[in-house]
Amino acid sequence: VADLWLVYSKPVPANGRELWTLFLQCSCITAVIGGLFYNWMFASLEYSWRLSVAMAVSFSLLLLLTLFLVHPARCVFSMIMPTLGTKQGRKLLLSTCTMIVVVNILPNIISNIKTILQVIQCICKNSSESLLNSTALLGTAAWEFGDAIQETSNSINIHRPMNGHFQFSLLKNSSLIYQQMHLAGEKIVRDFLAVEVLVKDSVQVGNKLVAGFSMLYLCFESTWYLKNYLTNLRFDNFYVTKKLEHLAVDRKAAHLLVGPSKNFLRPTGMKLSREEVMLCLVQAMLLTVALMLTLVVVAMDHFAFSVADTAERKASQFSMVPVTLNIKYSAKIGILSSLLEFLGLPSKELPLQDFKGSYHHYLIFSSARCRISRPTPPNPSVLLAVGLLFCILYATVFLQTYAHRLCRKIAGSFFESWEEKRALYLYKKLSRKHKE
Repeated sequence: VADLWLVYSKPVPANGRELWTLFLQCSCITAVIGGLFYNWMFASLEYSWRLSVAMAVSFSLLLLLTLFLVHPARCVFSMIMPTLGTKQGRKLLLSTCTMIVVVNILPNIISNIKTILQVIQCICKNSSESLLNSTALLGTAAWEFGDAIQETSNSINIHRPMNGHFQFSLLKNSSLIYQQMHLAGEKIVRDFLAVEVLVKDSVQVGNKLVAGFSMLYLCFESTWYLKNYLTNLRFDNFYVTKKLEHLAVDRKAAHLLVGPSKNFLRPTGMKLSREEVMLCLVQAMLLTVALMLTLVVVAMDHFAFSVADTAERKASQFSMVPVTLNIKYSAKIGILSSLLEFLGLPSKELPLQDFKGSYHHYLIFSSARCRISRPTPPNPSVLLAVGLLFCILYATVFLQTYAHRLCRKIAGSFFESWEEKRALYLYKKLSRKHKE
């Protein structure tokens, strides 16, 4: 591995064997990166497979030529890999996580809400139909009651009405109500679909912009680091490297490297400075806010499924509501009742025909004819993927410092002569501080 890295980091291959080794290394790297680039564009950013293949092939060929022919480009590309563990890499992972939530969880929530609306629509349709059928019960009761009144009036020869029946205007055709309910349900479904498409398209476009900007910024950040490394001896030059240790030993000044631990950090060490710890904590808090928002969406998914599943199961268990109409009618006739009362004599009443009827009906709230889609449970694989991504994101918060140190070590291995100058500059700086 050390020999392969030596060939890869050399400005110019020494012989044909190193040239072919470098070409094979660059070919393997571009093949892997091209495959990941295709999967990222097709699966995460949801581009068409034709465009993804064309972009992946073009990007791979361009990357192969650049890595094979340009030595600083190999250094920049090598620093991009650990830079993925920094803030820009977290942006890429967050955009991927957001896309997974939008593509998989939000449609599931909307699908379960549609199931709830279908249950409500079914209950409204069946209850209205049953209520309309109950008007026929009123008509039957009114007609029979009218017959009773007619028989009573026929028994009296003083006054005979033309018709003792009550006339009800009943709504026999319920298609208008069904049509209005169907139109209202379709409008709600269209509104939900419009919101779903709008949210999905907006997040998809925003995700593509964030991903493109993050990739460009990754290249810019690595190039900016290499430019400052090669032009400024003071830039990121406070590490105790092996070249600095050898230089101090050769000049018999090893005591210069002995001092407060906060002033000396090794690029391969695990120790973090106080500033680095505070920065990690702040970034972890910001990442926690994104995690809480994601958990809210996941909780909404579980809540929507729970409500839809309960509504779908309970809809078929709604009991029929019995409705009973009782009519009790009693008719009497008084003979000269006013005159007898005036004279103080008891009045006489002759009972006529009595009427008593009981009519039964049932209000039905659900029916097997209703088409209700089954609620969709949350996908555990999606939740697992989101959980793993956030675990990686939290890991990158604390690995950011080590990724930055790795960039420093990569730049030093590509430009060893400049690394010696930087070590000499830091040695002279420490010598001046020791004399003071």
